[in-house]
Amino acid sequence: MIKILSDSEFLRLFRNRPCCLFLFSLDLLPSKEGKDLTKCFLLRVVNILLHYIEKTFDDKSKILDFHHPHQLLEGLDGFDLELSDHPESLEQLLVDCTDTLKYGVKTGHPRYFNQLSSGLDVIGLAGEWLTATANTNMFTYEIAPVFTVMETVLLKKMCGIIGWRETEADGIFSPGGSISNLYGILVARYKQYPEIKARGMAVLPCIALFVSEQGHYSIKKAAATLGIGTDNVIEVKCDERGKMIPAELEENILQAKRKGQTPFCVVATAGSTVFGAFDPLHDIADICETHKLWMHVDAAWGGGLLLSRKHSCKLSGIERADSVTWNPHKLMGVPLQCSAVLTREKGLLGACNQMQAEYLFQPDKVYNINFDTGDKTIQCGRHVDVFKLWLMWKAKGTYGFEVQIDRYMELAKYFYKVLKKKDNFKLVFDAEPEFTNVCFWYFPPRLKHIPKSFERDQELQKIAPKIKAQMIVEGTAMLSYQPCGDKVNFFRMVFSNPATRQTDVDYLIDEIQRLGKDL
Repeated sequence: MIKILSDSEFLRLFRNRPCCLFLFSLDLLPSKEGKDLTKCFLLRVVNILLHYIEKTFDDKSKILDFHHPHQLLEGLDGFDLELSDHPESLEQLLVDCTDTLKYGVKTGHPRYFNQLSSGLDVIGLAGEWLTATANTNMFTYEIAPVFTVMETVLLKKMCGIIGWRETEADGIFSPGGSISNLYGILVARYKQYPEIKARGMAVLPCIALFVSEQGHYSIKKAAATLGIGTDNVIEVKCDERGKMIPAELEENILQAKRKGQTPFCVVATAGSTVFGAFDPLHDIADICETHKLWMHVDAAWGGGLLLSRKHSCKLSGIERADSVTWNPHKLMGVPLQCSAVLTREKGLLGACNQMQAEYLFQPDKVYNINFDTGDKTIQCGRHVDVFKLWLMWKAKGTYGFEVQIDRYMELAKYFYKVLKKKDNFKLVFDAEPEFTNVCFWYFPPRLKHIPKSFERDQELQKIAPKIKAQMIVEGTAMLSYQPCGDKVNFFRMVFSNPATRQTDVDYLIDEIQRLGKDL
């Protein structure tokens, strides 16, 4: 049991030392007399965090204390978000820290299933604390000597797991999967048209890229950002399980050429956001080779399966990709944010992005400047996202991640089998889940025996939002819902939370029935 100190215990601990009641941030280090006060203040912050962590892992605690935005803006019980011209005391800051966590969402709670990234890994949390304490930037070895080398070690490890020769591959950590996908498309375009860097889009033909209709919306965002245009993102039809159909891709490429467009890139998905689908990577790679197109694999969600000897076959063919997005902050459970873009060709990221700023990237430094990786990125300032992943990998080992991920897959299978036996739940797909995504509808008694029709679907459309709204208000659980194509709103369950057990799955099913039976 974590020992949580009360405020009175803290006062006894620091009886002869200054308290925070009438003191301010200027009294902390580097103030000359700030050592004891800094220790007292930070220990009280840690005490707040430990209390929150303990509540997070308690399945009897609420996931959130829900309030509407206008209530937070107006202020709650002394929690005022407005900013003052005058400093507030350290004591008030501690209250604000407590309230910030109080009114937020416990994403590490065992019944939090809302997003692909969930859970709270204590080792990763420690890594994030150390990272914030170091407070440095990732652009040069000069100011981040350990972190830049760690990044190199992690990138080599991840490239090797994909199946690339480590000495020939490359990569960089970026602020999330959307930016990693943008890098993949950016490098794909540069590889085909290096003149774009100096002369801009005006010198290019009307280029087009292809992604499945179940692909992530960040692909269209990247196309808009890079000047390619969303009209030139061609969505390829999927089969009934949400996988890209290779024959449709082939036809779309030929059709684009007939229309005067110039295909340059195909984005395959390994673990789609809603259905958890894996595109047939070998078939897509064959088509890319035939048409000389860049192949980017968005494995932001599914990349972690590469660590499972049992399930990595779902990504067979990823080794043939030219670039890959992989988010350790999803299936691997690393605290947000932690995403990498990996490229099979070394040096391409640098050639595409480097500007050789003389005040940062001097060629005559005392050390090996190959570790000044900042010029490979489109950023200058870059947060240290690697240490928490490195520390967790040290703590778990590759096999530890494998055990964790395999357990998620078993939980998904368990959930699927339980729902399949219940006549008031209907699975979106009858077959066993391919990933940890399980999509389903709940039918209240009044809708259970009504044949499928437009009118019934209009009523069914309202059920998931109403159940989720009540879950949020009561703070009992959180999971996502959405419509998709001709399918009205359905729940999407995902497993990526290491705190979740079978009892939490059973609880969720009971909770949906409790909240939905009278709808």
